[in-house]
Amino acid sequence: MRRAVVLAGAVAAVAVAAGCSTLSYYGQAINGHLEVMRRAEPIPARIADPATPPELRAKLERVVAIREFASRELALPDNGSYRAYADIGRPYVLWNVFAAPEFSVEPQQSCFPVAGCVTYRGYYQQAAADAYGAGLSKDGYDVHVYGVPAYSTLGWFDDPVLNTFVRYPDAELARLVFHELAHQVVYVKGDTVFNESFAVAVEEEGVRRWLERNGTPAERDAYAAARQRRADFVRLVLRYRERLDAFYREALPVEAKREGKTKRLGEMQVDYRALKASWGGFAGYDRWFEGGVNNAKLASVATYEELVPAFRALLARENGDLPRFYAAVKALAKLDKAERDAQLDALAEPTPRSGGQAQITEVRGE
Repeated sequence: MRRAVVLAGAVAAVAVAAGCSTLSYYGQAINGHLEVMRRAEPIPARIADPATPPELRAKLERVVAIREFASRELALPDNGSYRAYADIGRPYVLWNVFAAPEFSVEPQQSCFPVAGCVTYRGYYQQAAADAYGAGLSKDGYDVHVYGVPAYSTLGWFDDPVLNTFVRYPDAELARLVFHELAHQVVYVKGDTVFNESFAVAVEEEGVRRWLERNGTPAERDAYAAARQRRADFVRLVLRYRERLDAFYREALPVEAKREGKTKRLGEMQVDYRALKASWGGFAGYDRWFEGGVNNAKLASVATYEELVPAFRALLARENGDLPRFYAAVKALAKLDKAERDAQLDALAEPTPRSGGQAQITEVRGE
């Protein structure tokens, strides 16, 4: 708790220097996180408590196994994270706000003293996120607000397992724990795409190994099918993001750009319906398309997926040796962004990088 108080004080001091609106934002962040930590209880105590519902007890026992696997088999940090459980009484711990200009697929960045610059803002209350998003919409931005089941404090705190994701299927539960622990291995201030793509690569390899060791044939088949759908969806999103990026760079009148934008996003909806039909009608991504697609939604997916092929290639280059892979990623993290991007581009060839900066799987949101 002392670390929490010290960090909160430091962040508040920075916020005061920056202005009232920043102070308000940091105030909700500090209070929101401390409330999460206040509700955390050691998992062994919850398992032993006779009042714990049997379904929750079974899931917490699974969490213990997943957490041990993460450190023992994946060389992820062996610390207090994900060894406590907190029921925060709501379906999401945060609501993220992505925003992008009307004619750009590059997301707006927000900068903070601990995390550096990131491509979104997180709020502990949906109403606050919606209000912030509404203000950006009035200023002409495309906006996307969505609920997040988990987040990482990058090792500053012992992050707990939350009710927001503890009842996920085992593979999804493991994926999320591995993803958040990966942020404690490598984190580069100001490069959200690098950080999230690395964590996605770790989660993918981790879940593959987890299912290989602990999954049933049915679980492995279900996860493989879900992963294929996700890959299809990401390809669709990144393809249209690239198309729009090229279109926005054309010297056209504003109305022509608006018409062209609407036309291309309509074509994306048509392509999605065809993709959905190829999945046998699977509707898991319908919600993402509800209310239409905009630049902010495209940016939110790119943030989590754009550099994943490069990290997969780097892991393969290291023959699947995760400690060596982490060391190579840490070496990349020390480079300036231009050199880091150049090396990642080379790793990802022949797949070109689309040039821009969430979060999507069938149950994604961290």
